[in-house]
Amino acid sequence: MVDFPAEFVQLLTPDGVRTALADYDPWVADVTGEQLAAMYEDMIVVRRIDTEATALQRQGELGLWPPLLGQEAAQIGSARSLRSDDFVFSSYRENAVAYCRGVDYTDILRVWRGSAQSGWNPFEIGMASPAIIIGAQTLHATGWAMGAKFDGSDSVAITYFGDGATSEGDVNEAMVFAASFQVPVIFFCQNNQWAISEPVGLQAHRNIADRAPGFGIPSIRVDGNDVLAVMAATRIGLDRARNGGGPTFIEAVTYRMGPHTTADDPTKYRDVAELEAWRAKDPILRLQRLLDSMGLFTPELEAKTQAKADAVAAELRAGCIGMPDPAPLTVFDNVYATPHTTLDGQRAEYADYLASFDAADGSSS
Repeated sequence: MVDFPAEFVQLLTPDGVRTALADYDPWVADVTGEQLAAMYEDMIVVRRIDTEATALQRQGELGLWPPLLGQEAAQIGSARSLRSDDFVFSSYRENAVAYCRGVDYTDILRVWRGSAQSGWNPFEIGMASPAIIIGAQTLHATGWAMGAKFDGSDSVAITYFGDGATSEGDVNEAMVFAASFQVPVIFFCQNNQWAISEPVGLQAHRNIADRAPGFGIPSIRVDGNDVLAVMAATRIGLDRARNGGGPTFIEAVTYRMGPHTTADDPTKYRDVAELEAWRAKDPILRLQRLLDSMGLFTPELEAKTQAKADAVAAELRAGCIGMPDPAPLTVFDNVYATPHTTLDGQRAEYADYLASFDAADGSSS
C-alpha cells in the first residue's frame, strides 16, 4: 500500500484531547458541551442501529446490509451541520445521515428487506433515495445545486461517496459541472481505506483531496474520526456555497471497521493488525474521552444514551419483522413521475399473469 502523508485537519486527538487550529476553531466555537453529548448519543444510537441491522440480516430478516461501523463521526459531524432545506444525495452506507435527517427507523430497512424501491419520500426529509450505482448521486447533487442557484436559493446540496467512487466517471463529470457553473454543492468523500477489497493506495497515489483542485474546487482533508473537525470542514463548505463561492471537496479520512456489506468477508483481504490500529482511533471512544475530561461523561449520560439505543434497536427490529410484504403490482409504482404507456402495458400484462393463477385455482376446485 502507498504511504500517504498524515496531515489533515484534526481538532480532537484519539486520546480525546482538544487541539487548537486557528483557521478551524472559530467554526465550532459555538458547540456546547450539551451539543457534544448529543452527538455522542447520535453515534451510539447509529452504531446500535448498525449492529441490530447486521443481526437481522444474519437471521434472514434482511437480504443485505451495508455496515457503517467506524464512520459515525464523519456522518454525524457533517449531517448535524446541515439545514433542513439543504438536500442530501448519498450512497448506500449513509444510514447515520438518514438518522439525522429524521428518517423513520423502519424506513431505513425497507429496501434491504426487499419491500420497497425506496424507503422514504425524499422531499419530506431533504434526502434522496440512496444510490446503489457507484457515484451516480454526485451527478444528481450537482444538478440539484444548479437548480438551487438558478432559483436564487442559498440551500446547499451535499453528496456522500466512498474512496472507490472517485475512480468513477460520474464523480469526475459532476465535479467538472460543479466547478464550471460554481454551484452550491459539497462533495463529501468518506475515505474508509477500502473499495470493497481494493485498498485506496491502489487507485490513488496521492491524497484524494488533491484531485479536486485540478477541477478548480477547493478541498479540505480532515480526520474523519474527529466529529469536531468534520463539523468545522462541513460548515466551511456550507458557508462558501451559501455565499456564492461554489463547490467544496472534503476528504474525511476514516476506516470501515466492518465488511463492505454483509455479503463480504474482510478477513480475506485485510490484516488484523490494521484493523486493531484503527480501533484505537474509534470516533466514539475519542468523543467519550473528551466528554469525560470535561466532566460531562456521567453515569446519567451513559444510562440515558444506552436506554435510547435500546429503544431504537427494539423499534427497528419490530418494524422490520412486522413489515408487510408489498402487493405484487406495486413494483410498477413510482417508476416514472408521470403516466407512461409502456409501463402501463407491462402492469396490465403482469396483472393478467397473476390472475391466471387465480383462474387455475378456481378450475381445480
